[in-house]
This record gives sequence, C-alpha cells and structure tokens, in this order.
Amino acid sequence: MKTGILFSGQGAQMVGMGRSFYENSALARSYFDRANEMLPGLRDICFDGPEERLTETSFCQPALYVTGYAIFKELETHGHLNQCSVALGLSLGELTALAVAEVYSFETGLQIVAERGRLMQEACNQTSGAMASLIGGSLEEATVLAASCDVDIANINCPGQVVLSGEKGKIAEAVRRATAFKRAIPLNVAGAYHSRLMEPARKAFEAFLSPIPFAEPRLRVLSNVTGDFISDPEAIRQALVQQVVSTVRWDDCMRAACTLGIDTFYECGPNKVLAGLAKRIDKNANVVPVETADALMPSLSPRP
Repeated sequence: MKTGILFSGQGAQMVGMGRSFYENSALARSYFDRANEMLPGLRDICFDGPEERLTETSFCQPALYVTGYAIFKELETHGHLNQCSVALGLSLGELTALAVAEVYSFETGLQIVAERGRLMQEACNQTSGAMASLIGGSLEEATVLAASCDVDIANINCPGQVVLSGEKGKIAEAVRRATAFKRAIPLNVAGAYHSRLMEPARKAFEAFLSPIPFAEPRLRVLSNVTGDFISDPEAIRQALVQQVVSTVRWDDCMRAACTLGIDTFYECGPNKVLAGLAKRIDKNANVVPVETADALMPSLSPRP
C-alpha cells in the first residue's frame, strides 16, 4: 500500500495536541523532551496552554512541528509507512515534511521553525495586517478582488476556498466588496501571513538559512510556492524563503501528490484540517487523521 504524509500549518493547533503520545510512548516523549530542552516551556504550552500563548506564532509553529514529527515517527516505527512515497505540508507544515524527508535533522528543523516563527511574529508586530477567507466563487474572482483592494492571495486551499492577506483596512474593504462569494470571513490571526507585509521576515530568514546545509530529500516533497515536486537542496532553501511572502498553493500540492497513486495519506496533527480540504480537492483521496495515540494503535491507548 502506497502511503503519503501530510502536515498542517498554523491555525490547526489546539491545546493538548501530542499529549497522548507523550504519555504513552517513550519515542514520542523523547522528541517533546528534546524540543523542550532547546525551547524551554514549549512542552507545557503545547500540552496545557493557555490557548493565547499557543496561538502566538513563536510558540505555535514549533509546537505543531514537534507534534507532527513525533506522530510521523510513531507511524513509521509501527510499520504504517513501509511504502511511503511523498511528504507534504501546508505553510509551516512544509518544514515538517522536509524534516521527515531528511533534508535536515529534527533538531535543525526545530531551530529553523523557531526562527521562522520569531521573525514572522516580529513582522506581525511591526505591521497592521489581517487575513480573510473567501468561500465560494472562483480563483479568478478572488484574484480580481485582491488586485482591486491592493492585497495578496495568501492561500489557495481547495476549490472554493481562497485566503486574502494584507493591510487591515484593505482586508476589511475586500470583505465588504466580496459580493461574488458565498461568505467572506475575517480570520483571527496576528498578522498578514504570506503577503508583502512579511518581507522583513523573508529577508532575515534568508540570511538565517544561508549557512545551514540541506540534503536531497529521501521522499518526494512538494513546494507550496510552485505546487510542484522539488528535490534540489538549494531550490528547496530558496522556496522556503520565498514561501514566507508567497501564495501557498495547497490545492496544486495535493493534486500533484494524488498523481502518485497514493492509497492512504496520514495527516499527522490535530483538527483534521487537511482531511477536510482533501475531499474538496480530490474526492478519491483517502486521508486518515492521526491526532491521538489511541486513534493510531490500541496498544498505545490512554492508560486508566
């Protein structure tokens, strides 16, 4: 059975994610403990919150990374990924996918994610940004609306779901003008991710990544920037830098992954976000969400 791995991005987080693996698996525990040594307090915020702290970009991104990676290792160790063909992730999730594909180590990946989160939080603090989700309508209509309001398209998630990003007042105007769509929903986010307002973060992130060695991926991986497969280490580095200010082409990424004839995708993380998008992209895509230890294997069900 050919399998693939999916990793969600910021917005999928929830307080308590990964706790059942930590409490029932020495392997998962080791990753959370190593992460907590590198980023003191991360484990407690991930498991116990408060939600306001976990939602902060600087905590949220490393917490999702560690949770996704630990779940992947559990799947791998218990024989669920013997024919794993592809790893992909949405936004922050792309960095997790590259870690499991061994482009860099777990520890290096955590350092990269932590710095990315810190820089993006700084950019949010320095600007007045916002985002809004457009439901229904076409990509062409969303593109016209974005241009008319001078904002950017941050995500193309699936048919009928596009996210806009930009200055707060301009996003509010886009929401008012979105009459061609079933709904236009302002998002509760800290800033304008994947837009030109993240340029300070992009520039600093490029400098941070420059000396870090990247390897060729052992699994097929996809770039959010192009929506296509990518394998050259330097191209991967540049794509990660550009992703900070570019549209996340998740619809294209999933369609490309589905061409590989994957029987089952495992979504490693909370809230089944990617499983929901997958059914709107390809009705034949079989996505199994893995959020808790008991969902994965009876032997790791919570202890009484």
